[in-house]
Amino acid sequence: MEARAVAKNIPVSPRKLRLLAEAVKGRKVEEALGLLNQLPSPNARLLAKAVKSAAANAEGKFQAGGGELRVVRVIADKGLMLKRFRPRSRGRPSPRKRRFSHLTVVVG
Repeated sequence: MEARAVAKNIPVSPRKLRLLAEAVKGRKVEEALGLLNQLPSPNARLLAKAVKSAAANAEGKFQAGGGELRVVRVIADKGLMLKRFRPRSRGRPSPRKRRFSHLTVVVG
């Protein structure tokens, strides 16, 4: 009995989201939300939103209460990448990569 929530095209690199995902994995949903609300990173709010959505999906799908749900998996995959260029010395371009990510949260 697992429910999931997917957030796509989040304007944060997957590497930054994976740091937060490791802190939440295996915890109860209430405990994970409390931890994410205390973290200073603005990216924690995005992860908290996905955890709340996955918990709501579990309640609607299986009538499971929030006290018994745990965060089973958090996957931060690579999304699209915007490629821009900045001028550097002698008129040469320097690439800038704006990374996006797809976030999947599974509770059970």
